[in-house]
Amino acid sequence: MIEVLLVDDQTLLRAGLRAILENADDLTVVAEAGTGREALHRAREHRPTVILMDLQMPVMGGVEAIEALRADPLLSATPVLVLTTFDDEDDVVAAIAAGANGYLLKDIEADDLRRSVREAAGGRAQMSPGVLRQVMDRLARLPTRQAREQSLAGLTERELEILTQVGLGLTNEEIGRALFLSPETARTYVSRLLAKLGARDRAQLVVLAHRAGLVP
Repeated sequence: MIEVLLVDDQTLLRAGLRAILENADDLTVVAEAGTGREALHRAREHRPTVILMDLQMPVMGGVEAIEALRADPLLSATPVLVLTTFDDEDDVVAAIAAGANGYLLKDIEADDLRRSVREAAGGRAQMSPGVLRQVMDRLARLPTRQAREQSLAGLTERELEILTQVGLGLTNEEIGRALFLSPETARTYVSRLLAKLGARDRAQLVVLAHRAGLVP
């Protein structure tokens, strides 16, 4: 049985999602949450197979909640599927950079939603077609390989290590533990990378690290 945690601040929407998911014999909703912070408590309490997560919520948004889940040793491997109304490019990349296993839009058909939850439970990433096009467009706008190599040539060995860790989706605290640095020092390095590489945000650093081959 695939156990799902529903996270959305709209009660009626959660009720509709529960009905859709539990219409299948192999899916059940074990808990619901209306904020990202509540989602963390429910996830620790119920240890669901998959978390279905909205992005725009009070108290703690979806991206921040995903980062917190990935930093929790007990929940770091739990698949998180984003289910949201918004297909903003920055939201997409930020969610994926935070560690989301997929990004779905709320206009998804019921059968496709159930299939996506099953796929996520099996370790396979899921993404709405329109969202996938946005990610590919974002990648296409990144600098050429020669330009990337030239930009990375100006980085120190430590900065390349930090960029690699960012590309793996690690938070500043996790980078600090991995490289024996304080979180403040890790944050300073990330800020320096943003300036050196001309990246607007952490999500762009993640994409750059992957395109540069620093992350498999």
